[in-house]
Amino acid sequence: MDIIELPTHLVDEDTDQPRYQFDEEALEELMKSIEELGLLSPIKVRTTPDGRYKIIYGNRRYKACKMLNRPTIPCIVSTVTDEMEIYLEQIAENLTREGFSPIEEAEAFNKLLNDTKFSSSTKFLSSKLGKPEAYIKNKCELLKFSNAVKKLIIGGTEIKQGKLTEDQLLPLKDLPIEYRDPLALIIARDEMPVSDAKKISQLFKDKDISAGTKDKLLYKSGNDLLETWSVYRQNRAERAKPAEPKAAPVKPEKQVKAELPTTATTITTGAGAGAGAIVIESAEMKTPSFPGIEAKLQELIALIPAHSPLPAELKISHEDIKPEELDRFHANLDSLIDNLEKHLQEWKSIKDLSKAALLSTK
Repeated sequence: MDIIELPTHLVDEDTDQPRYQFDEEALEELMKSIEELGLLSPIKVRTTPDGRYKIIYGNRRYKACKMLNRPTIPCIVSTVTDEMEIYLEQIAENLTREGFSPIEEAEAFNKLLNDTKFSSSTKFLSSKLGKPEAYIKNKCELLKFSNAVKKLIIGGTEIKQGKLTEDQLLPLKDLPIEYRDPLALIIARDEMPVSDAKKISQLFKDKDISAGTKDKLLYKSGNDLLETWSVYRQNRAERAKPAEPKAAPVKPEKQVKAELPTTATTITTGAGAGAGAIVIESAEMKTPSFPGIEAKLQELIALIPAHSPLPAELKISHEDIKPEELDRFHANLDSLIDNLEKHLQEWKSIKDLSKAALLSTK
């Protein structure tokens, strides 16, 4: 493989090549390196019909040399003319270079898969580039997001405020666009880890939560969304538990006494009645002591359901109440709270009196 020095003015960039984003700071550092040590790695070019050369890979090195006004640049001249082979070589080279962004990768893969000039398959690309098919498919999923989100996508796995990694975005990829992009921006703003992004995604994939409720959730912060997910998950677990059998309603004391039998019949055998004789005896049954206050207590316990947290979607649904109905809703709430507080105060006083009476007997 021969390396030749070509006049820099005869070399052109390939505007269709996969990589088009270049970090200015990194380019400045490359210029300083070339100025001190020279260009250590040649660029690769191909000939064009007009006698010029087009870059296959090495655009960044070419830019640096051109900015330094270097008259020549070391090149490897390729004889390859097949467009598919050239584009695959460009991708493969950039995959080994720092700064090849996930979106640039995604767009390159998508071009090979869907451009009629290539019409390739993920299986073919996987074999040629040495990347798993899932890797290629996941990169292409990033193209579902809007440009506002794409601009925030960076390589690597480090979570940064105002930026997004591929791992943060993939849990959102199957959500409708009206949820997908706003949630991505919330995750970027609040520096949310991948595990939190997955939880939020589960919340918005749940078909039991209405679209109206989901729309309102988009106004929450990332931490508020996590709290909503936690409460909702807990409530679902509670609802999944087998229902406890309802306690039989406690009848008022007078009715209980009226229904209790006053006599009981027992059948006994014994020597006093003669061998083998059966004696039928009747005896008055004692009515159990059942004070009126206890009956009232049992009645209340049966009527008031055991407390369980309200579902998250039910708590939020108060936002759906029409403005003209809010006064009635608030009046009902006040009435309920006032009634419960009166019950609580009364029964607390009964408890205190009962404890005092118990102590006086000791």
